Amino acid sequence: MIKVIVNNIFLILLAGLIIPFSCSNHGGNLRLSTGEGHDTTISNLPSDTGESQNGSDFILWQLPCVIKNVHMSYVFKINNGQVAVLDGGWGADAKLIRDKLVALGDTVDAWFVSHPHEDHMGALNAVLEDPEGIRIKHIYYSRLTDDQIQAENHTISGQNNADSAFEYYHTLDTSSVLKTNFRQPGAIITLGQTHFKILSVSNPEIITNVYNNSSMAIRVWDDKKSFVFLGDLGIEGGDKLLNSPYKDDLNCDYLQMAHHGNHGVGSSFYRRLKFSACLWPTPEWLWNNNVGGGYNTGPYSTVLLRNFLRDTMGVTRNYVQWQGVSEIR
Repeated sequence: MIKVIVNNIFLILLAGLIIPFSCSNHGGNLRLSTGEGHDTTISNLPSDTGESQNGSDFILWQLPCVIKNVHMSYVFKINNGQVAVLDGGWGADAKLIRDKLVALGDTVDAWFVSHPHEDHMGALNAVLEDPEGIRIKHIYYSRLTDDQIQAENHTISGQNNADSAFEYYHTLDTSSVLKTNFRQPGAIITLGQTHFKILSVSNPEIITNVYNNSSMAIRVWDDKKSFVFLGDLGIEGGDKLLNSPYKDDLNCDYLQMAHHGNHGVGSSFYRRLKFSACLWPTPEWLWNNNVGGGYNTGPYSTVLLRNFLRDTMGVTRNYVQWQGVSEIR
């Protein structure tokens, strides 16, 4: 059983059923304070499986991509032993995330999926098809409509996003894992004293950059630190989120750069937020905007964003995927 709060209604998710209960006291599960004093380290191996040592309720790991491409893969270890995953990367990343999950006890209490691009859901799809001992208790996502999926029914570099998305949803539908498909933002999932708040869901009215603009943005926090994950949100999805009732939830300690820091929500979005460090799920070639011609000679906007964040926002702390496993306590 996992506790979920939607618009102050306490829900129990059990065996695929949603049972609402009116509740005036949630035992502190909605505590929204954040603070300083958390420690960060970067290592090459996801070896530490212990508890956070500074009073924080969870440890976060940002995992690298096995094939040195764009992807997004985050693992959370809660002090009570529970584990959560956000996305997980490509199918090729499945072994890396399996190894991490085995080290943490083989069980994922909550697996969140931002959107059905293969660099985000491929590892989960692989684990669902062949668990190899990994047990997933609950998957949280916001499903695209068939029309949204068909918007990317074209093949680029041998990959068809619509085919991959339909395959993923088929795997999801035929799995016995408990699933919640969010149609409205605002739900809060609580593991221990760590909270996951859904800030945005699928946006079928946005017909530009369809999959990315339907990324499920999530705020994660305890009493000591806070994160916001934007997935691959683009300009349109970012503008909708900024003008939503959840805009104040975007202020945080650590902010994940939308769409790997390349042509995502844009500098005007970041300018309106307060944050002190950046998470970059970004390979080296994209980080340096270098596809063979040298530093910052490619078509990507990552270096421009890096410079903007440093020179205009004063944000200089970066945790970058290609540099190895980032661990934040």
